[in-house]
Amino acid sequence: MISDCFTVVGKKEGQGPLSIFFDMVIEDEYAGQKSWELAEGKFLNLAISKLIQKSGFSPDEVDLILSGDLLNQLSSSHFAARDLDIPFIGLYGACSTFALSVGLACVFVDGGFAKNIIAATSSHFCSAEKQFRYPLELGCQRPPTAQWTVTGAASFLIKPDDGTNKPKVTHFTVGKILDYGIKDPNNMGACMAPAAFDTITIHLEDTKRDFGYYDIIVTGDLGYVGRKLLEELFKKEGINLPFELFDCGTLMFDQNTQDTGAGASGCAASACVFGGYFYKLMLQGTFKKILIVPTGALMSASTVQLGESIPVIAHALSIEVE
Repeated sequence: MISDCFTVVGKKEGQGPLSIFFDMVIEDEYAGQKSWELAEGKFLNLAISKLIQKSGFSPDEVDLILSGDLLNQLSSSHFAARDLDIPFIGLYGACSTFALSVGLACVFVDGGFAKNIIAATSSHFCSAEKQFRYPLELGCQRPPTAQWTVTGAASFLIKPDDGTNKPKVTHFTVGKILDYGIKDPNNMGACMAPAAFDTITIHLEDTKRDFGYYDIIVTGDLGYVGRKLLEELFKKEGINLPFELFDCGTLMFDQNTQDTGAGASGCAASACVFGGYFYKLMLQGTFKKILIVPTGALMSASTVQLGESIPVIAHALSIEVE
């Protein structure tokens, strides 16, 4: 079960419509560090250490940390974990890392290999822009399809079901890598929408469920462009959705006042929106069954420079509370 969580976001995220739901807002994008990369590590370190404090555990009681981010060789996750003295496994799923870390943590716990695992992830607008697109100092104009990488981090305590009324992961659907030949790193929504469609379809087939089983289906970070494309993919297959698809990328920012283009993206988008917002709504009983489907564009700085197409993936977590 997801026993608890802790979310940390940056200034812009703290000015958005979900600001009251986050546990901590850091106004300084450098978080007191000398670089954006170190700042992202600080965000993640705070999310993990504050969760340990909040849960009442000592670090010795945490068996494992599963974490990943967008930077080369998972730099932020390594910086965050190096002072924690807790066993660590790094994961890379790009913006789908939230589902990957939580899902694998549940596999470890369900198999009896660990009792208390922290699943975490982070991203930072400035570090991601510098690595994957253009350094901010160049002042390049962003196209309408570009999304705004969330500056933030989130951590989740995964432990065996103890009978308390906490959200539980009942199914973890691992996605497949797809590639439809899109090469534009400023159009993540178009890249990732087919992956979300594929994983949702496979999840429903595997579980023998239909859309009506869930109170809500939430994709990770398709933004406005990707969410529209996903809806069109379902219509093309003759599937009438019983409710509007929600997307963390459209919920994080106010599109009309915050100048964030096609919405939010980044590992922290789905992690912080779920941990800060939907997790709390599940505890309140507003939603009892959620399917959340974070998506990831599996590019690197090298593949972008080489002009390669962008492989994509999506993982799904079925999360329920009694």
